[in-house]
Order: sequence, then C-alpha cells, then structure tokens
Amino acid sequence: MLYLVISTPLPTKPSEVRINRQKLWEWAQPLIDQQIIKDRCMYAKVGRGAIALFDVSSHGELNNYISQWLEIIPAEMQIIPLLSQEVTHRFLSDPVT
Repeated sequence: MLYLVISTPLPTKPSEVRINRQKLWEWAQPLIDQQIIKDRCMYAKVGRGAIALFDVSSHGELNNYISQWLEIIPAEMQIIPLLSQEVTHRFLSDPVT
C-alpha cells in the first residue's frame, strides 16, 4: 500500500525545532534503508515540513510510523493513498465496461 505523506509542522520558531528536525532524518534513515520509505523518497519542503512516500502492508503500520513522526515533530499530516505502477498499468489495460 503506497501513501504520500505531507507534513506541515505546527507554528514554532525554526531555531526551536532544529534538533528535532535532525532527529526526524535520523529516524527516517532505517525506513529508507528498508524501503518502507520507498525509492529513498523523503524530501524537505521549502520553508518547513517534509514529504515521504511510504510502502506499508496495512493502515495500522502506516499509523504507527505517522505516530512516531509526530512524536518527533508535531505537525498536520496530509495522507494521500496511491496506486502502484503495476496496479495503474493493469487498470489502464483493462477494457472499459
């Protein structure tokens, strides 16, 4: 199951969360290495926030990772479910009924 997660941190001074921003990337590195964050797809947004592409087996697994992320940096999260390329190709090659 693929999800694009977009974080918008709660308003604080950037200097107040610098250490936590570093902790977020340290937390994410094992997930990137294990391909839970797919294709090394985790990027900082211009200004503040980040995006990541999660590949998980369940909603519960995603919820666990989002909860861990929010413990490091409180934020509003936008979660967008995505279709894999394989599913998209199958869908596009099926005849319209």
